[in-house]
Amino acid sequence: MISDPTVSVIIVSRGRPDALRRCLLGVSQLQYSGFEVVVVACPMGIAVTEQIEVLPQIKCIAFDEANISAARNLGLAHAAGEIVAFIDDDAVPEPQWLRHLVAPAARADVAAMGGYVRGRNGISFQYKARTLDAQGAAHPVEIDPVQATVLVPPEGRAIKTEGTNMAFRRDILVEIGGFDPAYRFYLDETDVNMRLARAGHATALVPLAQVHHGFAASARRRTDRVPSDLYEIGASWGVFQRKHIPKEDRAAHWQAQWTQERQRLLIHIVAGRLEPRDVRRLMKGLAAGYAEGQTRRFGGGSLPRHPVLPFRPVPFTPRKAAFHAVRGVRGRRALEAAAKRVAEGGLETLVVLSPTGLFHQVAFTAEGVWLQRGGIFGRSDRNDPLFRLTTFKKRAAREFGRVAGVRALTLQAR
Repeated sequence: MISDPTVSVIIVSRGRPDALRRCLLGVSQLQYSGFEVVVVACPMGIAVTEQIEVLPQIKCIAFDEANISAARNLGLAHAAGEIVAFIDDDAVPEPQWLRHLVAPAARADVAAMGGYVRGRNGISFQYKARTLDAQGAAHPVEIDPVQATVLVPPEGRAIKTEGTNMAFRRDILVEIGGFDPAYRFYLDETDVNMRLARAGHATALVPLAQVHHGFAASARRRTDRVPSDLYEIGASWGVFQRKHIPKEDRAAHWQAQWTQERQRLLIHIVAGRLEPRDVRRLMKGLAAGYAEGQTRRFGGGSLPRHPVLPFRPVPFTPRKAAFHAVRGVRGRRALEAAAKRVAEGGLETLVVLSPTGLFHQVAFTAEGVWLQRGGIFGRSDRNDPLFRLTTFKKRAAREFGRVAGVRALTLQAR
C-alpha cells in the first residue's frame, strides 16, 4: 500500500496577526495525517504561533521584510515534506484541502498542484482553472468540475496555480530555484509556473482542493480591494519582461499592462472608491516601479537540497465531521452547541436558514465552526435563480450536497 506523501504547509504572514490566527485555526482542522506547518512571519505573527494551542509543533521562522518570494524561499529551506503547499495568511482551507490537493502527486509526472479559491462570501469563486499565455496573462480553462485534471502546457504557455492554494514537489521546486525575490509580491507564482512549463513538468488542477480567501488589507490594498500602491506591480512586470518577453514585444506588452491598470482604477473612480488625483498618483508609482524593474537583479540563487530542520508533524486525530441545518430562530443556540463540539474535537458545519430569499454567506468563525446563513428560498451559488420555491428539508439537503466533498460530511439536519 502506497502511503500519502508528507506535506509542509508554508504560511507567510506580515502585519496581519488576526488573519494568521484564523488561518492556523483552519489548518488545525485539516484531515491529513502527515503534515507539518512552517510559518514565516514578522514578530506579531511569531507571537500568534506561540499562543495558538490547537496547533503545536509549528516551525517558526522570523522574517520581517516586504518580500513574499524571499519569505517563501525561507520556508522552503526549512520545509521537510515531500510536498510543499502554500496558503496565504488571510485564507482558510477546507478540512479536506490537503487530501485533495496532493492526491495527484501519486503520478510521478505531476510536479505542481493547484486548487480553487472561494471569495469573501464563502461561496463564489475568485479563481478556478486557468492557463497562462506567453505574455503572462491568465485565461480560464474548462476542466472536470470534480476530478483532478493533469495538464502539460503547449510550448509558450503554462498552467496557472494561485499563490494562496498551490503545492509542489519540494525537490523540483528547489531544482528550478524556488521563488525569485525580484518579485516582491506580484507575479511570483506566475514566474514559477512559466519556469516549470519550460522544464516540461505537468501540473494538476484540483477543483475539490478549496480555500476561502479574504483579501485582507495590506500596505498595497485596502479591505475593499482598492489598490493603494502600484509600484511593485510595475516593478514585477519589468522583471517579468526581462525574463520571459522578447525585447521587440516589450513596449506593446507594457502598454497593454498600463492600459489594464488604468482601466481598473477608472472603475474604482466610477464606483466612488477613488478620486482622479489618486489615479495620477497610482499610475505614477506604476511607471516608477516599471523603470526600477528594468534594472532589478533577478534570480533566487541556490536553495538547500536538504531541509534545515527535520520533519515536525502535527499530532493528528481524525475529527468527526457533522452537518447541522436549523431554522433561524434556533441559530444562536445551535452555534453555541457547534462551537462546543469543535472544542471537543469535532468538525462542524452549521447552516442557519431563515424563511426568506436572502443570499447565503459562509464564514469560518473564531470558534472554528463553518457557519452558513441565508434564506430557504435565496441563492447560495450566485448562478442559481434569484428565488427558488422549496422546503426547509430539501434546501438543507441541497446545501449538504454542495459542500460534502470538501468536508467529508455526515447529514444531521433538523
